[in-house]
Amino acid sequence: MKTFPSKTLSAVMLCTLGLAPAARAADVNNWPIKYTTGDGTEWALYGNYQYDWMDVRHSDTIEDSHTNRRKEFGFTAKKKGEWDALVYFDFQSRQWLDVYWRMETKWLFGQDYGKLRFGYSKLPVGFEGVTSARNDSFVEIALPLQAIYETRRTGVDWAYERPTYLVNVGYYFGEDLQGDNDGTTVAARAAWTPLKQEGEVVHLGLSASIENPDGTTDGRGVYHSPSARWRSRPEVGLTTVRLIDSGSLTHVDSNRRLGFEGLWIHGPLSFQGEYLQAQTKRTDGLADYTADGYYVFGSYVLTGESRPYTAGNVANIKPRGPWGAVELLLRYSALDLDDGKVRGGREHDLTFGANWYLTQHFKFQANYVKAHSTHLGKRQDPDVFELRAQVYF
Repeated sequence: MKTFPSKTLSAVMLCTLGLAPAARAADVNNWPIKYTTGDGTEWALYGNYQYDWMDVRHSDTIEDSHTNRRKEFGFTAKKKGEWDALVYFDFQSRQWLDVYWRMETKWLFGQDYGKLRFGYSKLPVGFEGVTSARNDSFVEIALPLQAIYETRRTGVDWAYERPTYLVNVGYYFGEDLQGDNDGTTVAARAAWTPLKQEGEVVHLGLSASIENPDGTTDGRGVYHSPSARWRSRPEVGLTTVRLIDSGSLTHVDSNRRLGFEGLWIHGPLSFQGEYLQAQTKRTDGLADYTADGYYVFGSYVLTGESRPYTAGNVANIKPRGPWGAVELLLRYSALDLDDGKVRGGREHDLTFGANWYLTQHFKFQANYVKAHSTHLGKRQDPDVFELRAQVYF
C-alpha cells in the first residue's frame, strides 16, 4: 500500500492552517481576477485546481494513488444584458471543456425569449452531469452519471427560465473538441421550480435526448459501424478500472437517454436524486440494450449555510463564518448494466462525505466509498478513502 507523501500532506496542512487566520484578517474572497474595459465588458480569469489522494482496501485491481485530478484554466468575457463567453481547458486531461458564446435574446430582439448559446458545452441530460466539476458535492459523480452522461458536444442550445419553471433545448451536430464522438444529438430538459429562493428550493425535472452516432473509416479504408459502450468507475477518479462494463456494442442506430431529477433545499438541509436510463437501438437484427441507474443523497451544513441554487443548478456553499462552512453528506447509488445477452454487471455504492469550504476559493473534501459489484460471476467489493484539496476562482 502506498502512503500519502509527507511533503504533500505538510503543504496541505500549512495551507489550511495559514489561510484560516487570513480569512479573519482580510477579505480573501476578493481576488484580483477581473478587469472591466471602458465599454463595460468584464474580463475574468476562470480556474479550478484539484489534488486527490485515495487509499484502497479489499481490491486486487484498483491501486492506491495520489496526483492532480484537474488543472482547469480559462477566461470569461461578459457584457451585462447582452452576451457572455467562456474558453476553458483542462491541462491535466489535456481536453477542452466549455468553449462558447451566449447571447441574451432581449439584446437581439428587444424582447426576452431566453438565451442562445453557440459552441462547445455540456448536454442537459443528467443533473450531476451538468453541475460544474468545481461544484461537485462529492469527490466523484455517482455511478449512473459516469456511465450514461454524454458530456460535451458542439452545437447550439436555447435556455428559458421563469420563476416557476425552466426549459433547455439543444441540437448538437459536431464531434467533441478532441475530435471524437461524431454524430448528432437532440436533447431537452425541463424543470418545475415552484419554490426558488435563497435557502428554500424545490426542483423537479425531466430530460431526454436522442443521439445518432456516425460510423468511422480507418486509414485502410475499412468502415466501422457506430458503437456504444456503457461502463462506470466505482466513484473514484484516479483509476481506469471499471468494475462493471457492457463491452462494445456494435451496429448502433441510436442511443436514447432519459432522466428524472429532484432537489429539495430547506436551510442547511437538502436532498438530491435522479434516475437515468440509456437505450441503445441496434441494426442488423441485433437486440436492443437498456442500462439504468439512480442515486439519492442527503446533505446537512453544520454551520447553517444553504447550498446555492441558480438557473437550474447548484454551486459551492459560500461560508459566512471566519472558519468556513462544514457539510456532511451521504449518498447511495446503483447501476444495472445487465440486459439480455449483454452481462455488463451490477453495482451499488454507499458514500459518506464531508466538505470544508474554508473560503469562497478553497475547499477540502473527504469521501469513504463502500462499493459492491458483480460482473460475469465475479464479485468485487472495494473500500476507498478519498481526500481532495481544491482551489477555484
